[in-house]
Amino acid sequence: MASGAAAETLTARVRKAMHRARIGVRKAMVDYFRGDGSDWVALAALLLSVPVLAGCTIWRPDWFAPTALVLPIVAGGLLLRPASLLALYGTAAVALIVEAAVLGPYERGPDRITPGTVLVVAAVGLLGLLIAQFRSRVGVPWRRGGTMLFDLRERIRVQSALPQLPRGWHREMSLRPAGGQSFSGDFVVASRTHGGHILEVVLTDVSGKGMDAASRSLLLSGAFGGLLGSLPPHAFLPAANGYLLRQDWSEGFATAIHLVLDLESGDYELFSAGHPPALQLSAGSGRWEEKAAEGPLLGIMDGAHFDPIKGTLRPGDVLMLFTDGLVESADRDIAEGIDRLTGEADRYVTAGFTGAAWHLIEAVAKDVHDDRALLLIRRD
Repeated sequence: MASGAAAETLTARVRKAMHRARIGVRKAMVDYFRGDGSDWVALAALLLSVPVLAGCTIWRPDWFAPTALVLPIVAGGLLLRPASLLALYGTAAVALIVEAAVLGPYERGPDRITPGTVLVVAAVGLLGLLIAQFRSRVGVPWRRGGTMLFDLRERIRVQSALPQLPRGWHREMSLRPAGGQSFSGDFVVASRTHGGHILEVVLTDVSGKGMDAASRSLLLSGAFGGLLGSLPPHAFLPAANGYLLRQDWSEGFATAIHLVLDLESGDYELFSAGHPPALQLSAGSGRWEEKAAEGPLLGIMDGAHFDPIKGTLRPGDVLMLFTDGLVESADRDIAEGIDRLTGEADRYVTAGFTGAAWHLIEAVAKDVHDDRALLLIRRD
């Protein structure tokens, strides 16, 4: 009985040790892909691949070219630190020498080591070293850099999501970055305040476009999202203006339009900071009317004042907010762009504007190399 208990205890200890080892390996792998851990696993795998490739080249030179050594070199430039990369390069150089000694001089056949082979491997190695040094200087590992960019894009997308509206209201938002990129200088922040009876929406156009404006767009969307609902509506744009001025950016201005909509009565106020006017469709007359509030650009002058305009959305009315990339371009002014937008929007009156935001951008400004955003609110 005693020996059986001892055996069970030993087995339990072995299982615990194996479990701790698995956890340690798993943690090391997680830290590695986060960019926090050692790169010894990747280095060991790449060092092992070098003699394997060299052996395959010597065994079947018609199937495996000597230049196959560039594969671990390229992978090393993306995965390893510069110090580890030098060890990989030394191993690749030894493998290349062995291949040259076994296969013979380059005059003896097309599958032999040639000066061109050496130059290709050396050039790829130099490129890999430059990539590794760039990653080390920036401080973002390649294996983590793509995740970071994806996270930034998703944060902007989530912050631009519109809240659900009560029955009787329809809202749509479409945003198209310049040049088909994933990042945009246009963004929306929205919130329902006062127990959900008030909808506040801010559509902002940051100076620059696409990737050039991505970092500022992310920073401002977070700041504006924190301000929205925390301040009275008339104090939002002055606070946003002060925030931009404190950043002291060389290209730090932005335009914005702030909608404060009462979801019970349909009454609204519009505040504008150098932004294109809103457009309201009156269901009674069938005509579009520009709603242009007055106010300077954000981030230009201290103590700026923003005067609102007021209006009402009656049943069947539609309100459109948009950025200048949708209606303005090098070959047309903003008035012509607004006429084209309203003309296309008339096609969706009978359909209730369901799915209209995306289609309107496609019809009005599909190929414009600028960020474009359109927000639709309709009272059913």
